[in-house]
Amino acid sequence: MEGRPTADQLQEYIDSGSSGLRTFADMRRTTGTRIAEAIARSPGTYVRAKRCLEPLPRVRARVTDALATLGRLYPDARFPPVTIAVGRGKPVGIGSHATGIQIGLEALCATEYLNPDVEDRFVHVIVHEFVHVQQAWELAELEDLTVLETSLLEGVAEFVAELVSGSVAYSHLPALVAGREEEIETAFLRDRSMRDLSAWVGNAPGGQPGELGYWVGYRIAKAYYHHADDKSLALREIVEMRDAEAFLAKSGWRPGMTL
Repeated sequence: MEGRPTADQLQEYIDSGSSGLRTFADMRRTTGTRIAEAIARSPGTYVRAKRCLEPLPRVRARVTDALATLGRLYPDARFPPVTIAVGRGKPVGIGSHATGIQIGLEALCATEYLNPDVEDRFVHVIVHEFVHVQQAWELAELEDLTVLETSLLEGVAEFVAELVSGSVAYSHLPALVAGREEEIETAFLRDRSMRDLSAWVGNAPGGQPGELGYWVGYRIAKAYYHHADDKSLALREIVEMRDAEAFLAKSGWRPGMTL
């Protein structure tokens, strides 16, 4: 359609798509009209997304290897299908035990601040979402979570992704916080019980480093693992974490600590 599909054509794309695509659309209120509006608003996003198709076979192979490692380290791991679909420009990815994993091709392709290498970006984000599938649904599906709860859910996904795939998804954050670790984490400790997440999660990109909750949560999870004598048990406790305050207390983490 020379870059100008109609809303009706795009709705047919959704309606006749896989169950993963329809789930993706339902969860994020995506319709043919909304995709058409997104294409009209930002056509370059969709043109540039084509470059992210080429590395997908290599991404699949690397994700397969990472998930084999996850299965070895956490034998109860579940591996639902991954849907990579074209959406309305967001979200980058969704992962839960109930719905599996959905990745927005054009959204993740455009999120260059995560990792400039497209192949690496897709690998680590997909593995991050697979960790979300494993997490305790009793916490993960609650609404109105605190800063600490949300940051630990994301930070655990970051830590385990690094453990099995070699890197976190939000690999840009360490360089942005260098020299300010203690200041940032002291502020996090002060805010951890707040339910307004806007200073810590869901605020990227922006003038200040965004998504710092991911980074702090990752460091708390890493401290928990580092201080544990039984790494296998520690990994299970990290993935299945339900009580964020108890987890924090047991982790041995403190603001600005070296890990």
